[in-house]
Amino acid sequence: STGVVKMQPKAEELKFVTKNDGYVHIHPSSVNYQTRHFESPYLVYHEKIKTSRVFIRDCSMVSVYPLVLLGGGQVHMQLQKGEFVISLDDGWIKFVAASHQVAELVKELRCELDQLLQDKIKNPSMDLCVCPRGSRIIGMIVKLVTTQ
Repeated sequence: STGVVKMQPKAEELKFVTKNDGYVHIHPSSVNYQTRHFESPYLVYHEKIKTSRVFIRDCSMVSVYPLVLLGGGQVHMQLQKGEFVISLDDGWIKFVAASHQVAELVKELRCELDQLLQDKIKNPSMDLCVCPRGSRIIGMIVKLVTTQ
């Protein structure tokens, strides 16, 4: 009997997609260059350069909830083919939610966080850990991110 064992891609074969540049690769000087598997398919990066091809450096893997809660742009939710889809960046990044309730709660938590940050900008002396609303929102985000 024979079988096939799934092999992880080689470092130079691993590629990601950006909205503006298409496929990009992790630069050989990056500490993540030899990483052949990421738990999440999403990376954030600091620097993008083009030599023989487009490379990213100073990258870190980011999981779904931090990306939805802290990523730029508006969060939208819609029903597509019977699934509740949360989208970011004008629909370029999409996630399927476990249920309508989960999608609504994540969207609402993002709205609350955005409003909390706006309040903090208006009142820089506000201590988010002391005010009841701020501490509840931050506590919920910490719990969600650490238990996902």
